[in-house]
Amino acid sequence: MRSINNVFLMGNLAADIDLRHTKGGTAVATFPLATNRDWVDSEGEKKSQTDYHRIVLWQKLAEACAKHIGKGSLVHVAGRLTNRSYETEGGEKKYATEVVANQVDFVKVKKEKGTDKIEAEEVQAAA
Repeated sequence: MRSINNVFLMGNLAADIDLRHTKGGTAVATFPLATNRDWVDSEGEKKSQTDYHRIVLWQKLAEACAKHIGKGSLVHVAGRLTNRSYETEGGEKKYATEVVANQVDFVKVKKEKGTDKIEAEEVQAAA
């Protein structure tokens, strides 16, 4: 049986995009995406929690997003979940879970007759 690894998130960039290039010249960009969750607890008190997700973009998508979006932008991200490990300069082994995005959409929310109308525009990878 075939497995599935799809992630879809919608949230706000918690910081500007960090665009770098590998030694071979390939563009790679990262940014933290904040997603919010609200609920009412058993005592009727409103609660809220913000989760932060590390988003990784490669090649033309990385360059296009770095050019067009920044901190605070509302985006929809589609990609896959990945885990990796690395060693710090002090020799400590660390682990990271990331979303490697293959599509990023700008999201615009318009108030229309008491409701929110959502419009999304895909970031074009051909910069």
